[in-house]
Amino acid sequence: MRFYRAVLDCLGLEARFCDRSRPWAGWQQPGEARPLLLIGAPFDGNAHVPGNGQMVALLAGSRAVVDRAYGTALSHGGLCEGPTGLRPAYHVHYYGAYFRDPDGNKLCVACHAPGD
Repeated sequence: MRFYRAVLDCLGLEARFCDRSRPWAGWQQPGEARPLLLIGAPFDGNAHVPGNGQMVALLAGSRAVVDRAYGTALSHGGLCEGPTGLRPAYHVHYYGAYFRDPDGNKLCVACHAPGD
């Protein structure tokens, strides 16, 4: 929770709910019902296992926000999977960063707008 609260706050996402007894939590854009990002214990009761070949991609409004979210992720126990920078193979303005949360799940934060 500490990791996700910090990173999602950088992106301007608001906590919609947090129920530590289940445990699970959800975040969304202010004033929007969807999309909703949910994290929680596996529903089937089995141990959590990070996926291979899956990733959650989160949109940032600027390159500075990508930088801030990436730095926040690493300072909250995340591991680098690709530092901030342009990725022209995707498109000319693609600026992103890749990291894993403390449980090993892969995330990306990207901005698609021209440079700041």
